[in-house]
Amino acid sequence: MAQTAVIGAGFVGLSTAWHLMRDGHTVTLYDPVGAAGGASFGNAGTFATYACIPVNNPSVFRDIPHFLLDARSPFRLRLAYLPQLAPWLARFLLHSTAARSQHTSRALAQLLARAQAGYDAMLQAPGLAQFVRPRECLYLYSSSRAFAQSQADLALRQTLGVVLDVLERDQVQALEPNLSPIFERGVLFRGSWYLSDPGGFLQTLQTDLQGRGLRVVQSAVTHLRPGPREVVVDCTDGTQRFDQVALCAGAYSRALAAQCGDAIPLDTERGYHLLYPNTSALIQRPVGWAERGFYMTPMARGIRVAGSVELAGLKPDKHAGLLKLLEHSSQRALPGLPAATEPWLGFRPTLPDGLPVIGHSRASQRVVYAFGHQHIGLTLGGVTGSLVADLVGGRTPGLDLTPFAPGRFG
Repeated sequence: MAQTAVIGAGFVGLSTAWHLMRDGHTVTLYDPVGAAGGASFGNAGTFATYACIPVNNPSVFRDIPHFLLDARSPFRLRLAYLPQLAPWLARFLLHSTAARSQHTSRALAQLLARAQAGYDAMLQAPGLAQFVRPRECLYLYSSSRAFAQSQADLALRQTLGVVLDVLERDQVQALEPNLSPIFERGVLFRGSWYLSDPGGFLQTLQTDLQGRGLRVVQSAVTHLRPGPREVVVDCTDGTQRFDQVALCAGAYSRALAAQCGDAIPLDTERGYHLLYPNTSALIQRPVGWAERGFYMTPMARGIRVAGSVELAGLKPDKHAGLLKLLEHSSQRALPGLPAATEPWLGFRPTLPDGLPVIGHSRASQRVVYAFGHQHIGLTLGGVTGSLVADLVGGRTPGLDLTPFAPGRFG
């Protein structure tokens, strides 16, 4: 069995550590904050096996004026960041054509079909099941036009195996009576569920793994140096050598991958959330508003409103306009909400073709990449961890990883 390092303590990293330890490997986990210190803390908490439609799809070309000019748009692009973003943005638009977008959807659907199996055994770990809420996600449309524009995506989801129910206005109100009566249609995604506290889930998982031998180094990795017999890991606390390394550092993976010979066009989608304390009884499940691009999820401490996309890199400053839009839109959708608290910003790793990177580095079979999951790192954490364990263990994965190969960008 191998001495293995896992870099990153989000859903992908901790799931990878779990699968590696189940195989008998000795694992050291590197993260400067520890479990759920980044985007995995602040997401909407949804297990979204229906999420096979990438952000980069043909609707992008139709919606560009809305994205850039409408004050209600959940998308923002900081002009000062545009020169740095331009190469990524050009690739993104190239991958938004119908043929390329459908290729992404098919590849995502293959991963998503295995997502539950990636978690089944893990959820037997002490304390994890308490966070799971078996309620389906409800997606809402406030206009007939928006629902009509969604028909191609809904049909593609169904073709790829997603089971859904289309609801009329009165059915939406019967299911969630506290919602504003502004929603003309809804879609209920069967088989989805959510977590009442994503950060608590990961902290509990890390504690369990530590009790079984996981070593946690709360330090940032600065360099990876793969060689023929080992990989040298340098961090702010020193240097250590490993047989294998799994790079699962999300939005912070690009520089470390470059040290291993791979120029991955990874960038960041900045996502936001707000909390409405002690309001969870107002809704029974995650509720998303399609046109406004956000979810409301009834979590342990209250309703978390999470969503929006901002392309502006890793700067820590929050966009006040997006936070205000989240607050206004959520209070419009759910009139019983009080004032929001605890504004949060996180950095989602994003790739221009909408697919994660899963596979060996160009420099060494001793380094495995697992990052770039965009909005569905929670959902795909378990299955990604199992695939990494296959690669580390020298097994042939039960899934063709070609669409996710690090070398696909040239």
